[in-house]
Amino acid sequence: MQPTLDNAYWLGLAISVVLPVLVGLVTTRVTHAGTKAVLLLFLTALNGFLVELADAGDGYQIGSALTLWGVSFATGVLAHFGLWKPTGVAGKAQDVGAKSSVRGTV
Repeated sequence: MQPTLDNAYWLGLAISVVLPVLVGLVTTRVTHAGTKAVLLLFLTALNGFLVELADAGDGYQIGSALTLWGVSFATGVLAHFGLWKPTGVAGKAQDVGAKSSVRGTV
């Protein structure tokens, strides 16, 4: 018997990798790190519970949803510190929409 993962789980994993960038887009550089962590925690919870809802073949399993939440949060944190922050994507995401401090002269 070969174990397989349904497409919903793969999609949830891919979303987990992108969620830290989304957090960066909706926050600024001066936003407290704890606030960003709570936002990521909420978004990963939403991801975990929706993935389980999308793949509730034998019925909705709250234990599976909680496990998916944990995996999603760990993946998001690892993606942030291992991929997005070192490459500069995290900083650039937080700069999107920021007002420039340099004003043009008229």
